[in-house]
Amino acid sequence: MNILVTGGTGFVGRNLTAALHEKDHHCYVLTRFPENYSISDRTTFISYDYPVEKLPLIHGVINLAGESLFGYWTDKKKESIINSRLKITQKVIDIISKLDKKPEVFISGSAVGFYGMSDEQIFTEATTQPGDDFLAEVATEWEQAAQQVEEMGIRTVYARFGVILGEKGALQYMSLPVKMFVGGKIGDGEQWITWVHIEDVVGILQFCLFNNIEGPVNVTAPNPRRNKDFTKLLSDVLKRPYWFPTPSPFIRLTLGEMSQLITKGQYVLPKKAQNKGYQFSYPYLRDALRDIKT
Repeated sequence: MNILVTGGTGFVGRNLTAALHEKDHHCYVLTRFPENYSISDRTTFISYDYPVEKLPLIHGVINLAGESLFGYWTDKKKESIINSRLKITQKVIDIISKLDKKPEVFISGSAVGFYGMSDEQIFTEATTQPGDDFLAEVATEWEQAAQQVEEMGIRTVYARFGVILGEKGALQYMSLPVKMFVGGKIGDGEQWITWVHIEDVVGILQFCLFNNIEGPVNVTAPNPRRNKDFTKLLSDVLKRPYWFPTPSPFIRLTLGEMSQLITKGQYVLPKKAQNKGYQFSYPYLRDALRDIKT
């Protein structure tokens, strides 16, 4: 199969394209700077203005690109977070609309932030009401933009990612205080962390690509953990002490509005993936952390 990918040079994208290569699929990676990458027998890097007529038959499209959430959320940063996702999605939609033969499936990135923050509710794909904070706004607008592809009659998946654990990504930030021997829970530690191992991110995306799945899909592990338990397990795996809590006001003062990524959370379950038969490689946090740190 020929797969068109945005965000293919990022953390998730690199792992995904590598897995697709192993199955002899060819990835056409859309990037602003294709000249910075070398073409291989399984990857072709192309610009967003690449002539559509030169593309082969595209069987699937995976849209992962968007500016990182990490960084102080100034008004300019927040605008860039949303606009980067909407503009790239629209560029991909324009490409799809010009293809003589449309792809069979479109997978568009989103996030569990769609559901908003809660220490009490349990969210699944059956939850249709989005939250009312900035992250929910980002996810909602991103999914609404992608609906244009669904309206073309193409099977469309909205991949709602949890906190992705791997050598790159969120874990390198989450583990830094622990590695510096000052790790402890954030605030009261009761906030949920809906996490997922990078191997299962890649696995679920491929599962959606090759199976008749559509609509929202929570790309999360089936066992979220509270912040206090997550940090304790991380300390154990790294063989570091589990120290005093970091007060939430200090985090908010330091990180501003972005602090909600740490001080708040949500309990999200991957019911659709489970009901469709996906088998998790890392359903439990301790095993996931041990794998990453070995």
